[in-house]
Amino acid sequence: MRAGRFSRLVGLASVAALLAAGPLLAKSPEARPELPRTAPLPELQREAEPVAPAKPPVPEMRPADAPKPAEAKDAGKSENSEPQPPPIAPKPPAKPADAGAAEKPATGRQTGNPEDTEKKPPKRPLDPRVNVVPQDKLPAEEIACRQRLQAMGAEFENRKAEHDADIGCSIPYPLMMKKLTRTIDLAPEAELNCGMAEAAAKFMTDVASPAAKAELGSEIKSINQASAYVCRPRHNGQKISEHAFGNALDIARFTLADGTEVDVKPAPPEKQEKFLQAVRKAACGPFKTVLGPGSDPDHALHLHFDLEPRRNGGTFCQ
Repeated sequence: MRAGRFSRLVGLASVAALLAAGPLLAKSPEARPELPRTAPLPELQREAEPVAPAKPPVPEMRPADAPKPAEAKDAGKSENSEPQPPPIAPKPPAKPADAGAAEKPATGRQTGNPEDTEKKPPKRPLDPRVNVVPQDKLPAEEIACRQRLQAMGAEFENRKAEHDADIGCSIPYPLMMKKLTRTIDLAPEAELNCGMAEAAAKFMTDVASPAAKAELGSEIKSINQASAYVCRPRHNGQKISEHAFGNALDIARFTLADGTEVDVKPAPPEKQEKFLQAVRKAACGPFKTVLGPGSDPDHALHLHFDLEPRRNGGTFCQ
């Protein structure tokens, strides 16, 4: 009996103990429900960082916009970098040679620095023979000269006047000589003034041909001329040539009646050299200028005879 009561008391005490411990059990960690393992953990609250905007895509370049090699090389450089100087500075355009002259005022006074002015040689005065105006009819002296040539058997034609005032050339009454005398031909034909033609014809007949007979045993049959009338200045440019007036004749070769050819050159055969020296020496007088091999390089292969008017009838022979 007592045992049954004791058992009930023990049971009631256990129930009471459980009821008293209920709130504590509710607060115990063991009594908490287990969190699911897959649940996300809460993130700590922090200041929001600005999100960088995504880099916009670079549009594809058209062929016309393709960078040049120099631009492509500098594409990686910052826009704020300092511009680099070009490897070679561009040169300014060249100034035309005559631009300075065109800018100068057209006055007779000198402008600017005298040392900067280009020095030009003084213009040579024109030979007074350039101013001779041909007449409609041949003057008396020209007619007489032609008559003397015809008497020697010369063959020629009258030609129209030659005149070039810019250079200074003039032959008022030219002749085209085809044959110097009755026995001496001229090749090729030569344009001369009548005075020079007559002097050449007389010299070849009276001096040169007898000298050829004496030294070489045969007279002159023909003459090969290298130059007659040519509108040109003298070789040094200082004075107009006598060729510009038909007043000079250059002889390159003598052909004798027996066929012997005597070329004018620095070192001919001995007998021919004696003949050429005799002709050259005798020509100084009948002609006012005599030049040939040894005078200068321009006359190494011909004899030059002319009638240049000199003071007091002087001569120049080399």
